Amino acid sequence: MTERSARSSLLVRGSDRRQGDVVSVEPSGDRWKYISFRVLRMAEGEFYENETGGNEVAIVVISGSIDMNSSEGAWEGVGTRPDPFSGPPAALYLPASQNYRIRARTEAEVAICGAPARGRYPARLIALDVDSEHIRGDGQARRRVWNILMDEGEAGSLFLTEVITFPGNWSSYPPHKHDTDDPPRESQLEELYYYRMRPAAGFAFQRVYTADGSLDETVTVHDNDVVLVPRGYHVCAAAVEYWVYYLNVLAGPKHVYRMTFDPAHEWIKKNWSW
Repeated sequence: MTERSARSSLLVRGSDRRQGDVVSVEPSGDRWKYISFRVLRMAEGEFYENETGGNEVAIVVISGSIDMNSSEGAWEGVGTRPDPFSGPPAALYLPASQNYRIRARTEAEVAICGAPARGRYPARLIALDVDSEHIRGDGQARRRVWNILMDEGEAGSLFLTEVITFPGNWSSYPPHKHDTDDPPRESQLEELYYYRMRPAAGFAFQRVYTADGSLDETVTVHDNDVVLVPRGYHVCAAAVEYWVYYLNVLAGPKHVYRMTFDPAHEWIKKNWSW
């Protein structure tokens, strides 16, 4: 297992271990208020038990297949892909005050995403099919997108999406932000990126910055790492010959998703599919 230091407060280094905790993030005051996040790798037949407490929780099957029992239902055989680059995702949504138990049917990697519950939404399976993929951007900023939980009214806090960036391409591009409650232009949401690389030795770069320069950091991201975006414009780029996957988790004080682009670069997307 390779250990790497994280020199940026925005970068949370993950582990390449085959079983157990890969990476985790918890709210920590004013800087990071809403999102809790944990990735587990499980051996075939292994169990994991927890409760949602005051959060709503979405469990995204990154790879492998799981069964889950909860206070509001049971689901079997959730997830079919061998890795996050091979087909659409599957996820389970749970409201607050639920006990749940995950059993790995195969070796599995799961992301447990939580944010404060507002209102009550039904426990359910979210299973995307191959036709739900869409292409965003064009040319050297072309990427594949799976929207898992991105419609307003589907949850109280959480938004979730997966993105696969082609080797050498830019992603989350042009730079955009969602850190200001300014309806209907923009909403206030913190965001988390969980990265996987193919091949695993790959890397990417991510920049997070504000217009006034009070925040301007560029970090090198490796397989299993997390980047936090508490505020500011953000953008990333994949190294040549390496595919880059990331799971985005967003949450804020309202379940509204609106973003604005850096005015200096917004012209770039004028003729793109978005």
